[in-house]
Amino acid sequence: MKEKLIRFMAGRYGFDSLGKATIIAALAAVVLASLFGIPVLSWLAWALIIYAYFRMFSRNIYKRSAENQTYLAKTRRLRTWFSTQKNLLAQRKTHHIYKCPTCRQKIRVPKGKGKIEIRCPKCQTRFIKKS
Repeated sequence: MKEKLIRFMAGRYGFDSLGKATIIAALAAVVLASLFGIPVLSWLAWALIIYAYFRMFSRNIYKRSAENQTYLAKTRRLRTWFSTQKNLLAQRKTHHIYKCPTCRQKIRVPKGKGKIEIRCPKCQTRFIKKS
């Protein structure tokens, strides 16, 4: 059975970031349709699911890849903001993050060092903080 699926999917595009976003949007539409009883959202969810499957089983790999690259280019700023926030949240356990009072550059300093003088690497301003 697994071999049949592998043979069937050979030469087809498969699952990517745009497909994932489409499925998530469809699930959100299903939830909203069931909560508020809006039939248009139910139809929208079905259309999104059908579109996601169409993209997954498509043999026109070049077009599907171009669509995905366009999607990734348009969502780049949002994705990088979320990854930056996730990274900063993980670093807060071991580091303090200060902003330079002059140029607003973020500066990462290890926790537990006491009162320290920080020099901004961008504008060379010195300021004192308790770490």
